[in-house]
Amino acid sequence: MTEASSSISVIICAYTEQRWDALCAAVNSMQQQSLPPDEIIVVIDHNPALFERAHAHIAAATVIANTNTRGLSGARNTGLDVAHGAIIAFMDEDAAAAPDWLARISASYSDPLILGVGGAIEPDWQCGRPAWFPAEFDWIIGCTYRGMPTTPTPVRNLIGCNMSFRREVFVQAGTFQNGMGRVGTLPVGCEETELCIRLAQLVPGSILQYDPQARVSHQVPATRARWAYFRSRCYNEGRSKALVAGLVGSHDGLATERSYTLRTLPQGVVRGIADALRGDGAGLLRAGAIVAGLLITAGGYVVGKAEAQHRAMRAPIAPPVGTIRNAKSS
Repeated sequence: MTEASSSISVIICAYTEQRWDALCAAVNSMQQQSLPPDEIIVVIDHNPALFERAHAHIAAATVIANTNTRGLSGARNTGLDVAHGAIIAFMDEDAAAAPDWLARISASYSDPLILGVGGAIEPDWQCGRPAWFPAEFDWIIGCTYRGMPTTPTPVRNLIGCNMSFRREVFVQAGTFQNGMGRVGTLPVGCEETELCIRLAQLVPGSILQYDPQARVSHQVPATRARWAYFRSRCYNEGRSKALVAGLVGSHDGLATERSYTLRTLPQGVVRGIADALRGDGAGLLRAGAIVAGLLITAGGYVVGKAEAQHRAMRAPIAPPVGTIRNAKSS
């Protein structure tokens, strides 16, 4: 069996009934794939009412309840326990994939060194993009941001809304780190970053490939288009980065962030000022948001580092050693 024809499992995690329509649309986008998945797994994160509704109405998917710690990491690990595919893909419940998403992802696995593939995440602003919101910070809304590659390129880590891995990754490197990642509406993350870096350290020479043509769209509600969310997400991203650096080392844990801080963000500030000089008054707002976002994220990192040191004095956090229970290769 070639990788292009290998079985594919898609895992979609959900936690709130407020995204019911989006969840149904996400599952429907999987049914419209030119290369259909072998199975669609919907994991409901500690919400019995949503589980009952999804189990009753989403016939196209296997609907299961998160049996691990509440949160995105635990839900993804629950999905991994039942998935059978040689390739396991992840997408958010408020995203929808382009019809050729899985076909493009699958094609990249023809290279045996590629252990993971991800793609572009395009924002679907529900109330329009705010003029002050800089594209360099689209990671705040879980999307591809300015500065990412525009052609297929190896990257340090994939983004959770659009990522996939060979099955053996979770046998070799373990699963997602419980205690990291989003829990409900708390705007934290980096669980996929930690997994990707851990994989690279354990399997030297492995490649994680970013293909911008493997596209999904990601809903951005009005609540995420506000300064309060921007500020909170930056702060908690800094805290999460500190935890990642503590687990995998600051050299690997902050490698991409150094380039982003030293190149992408200064270019964004200059671009915003230039836009203002050309008559776009919001250019100064975007430049200011970049500076503020950097400072807030750095502040969160300092706080997170202090928190990690405090935890380490009491009970050090070790990388997960567990692997998927259903470890038989396809």
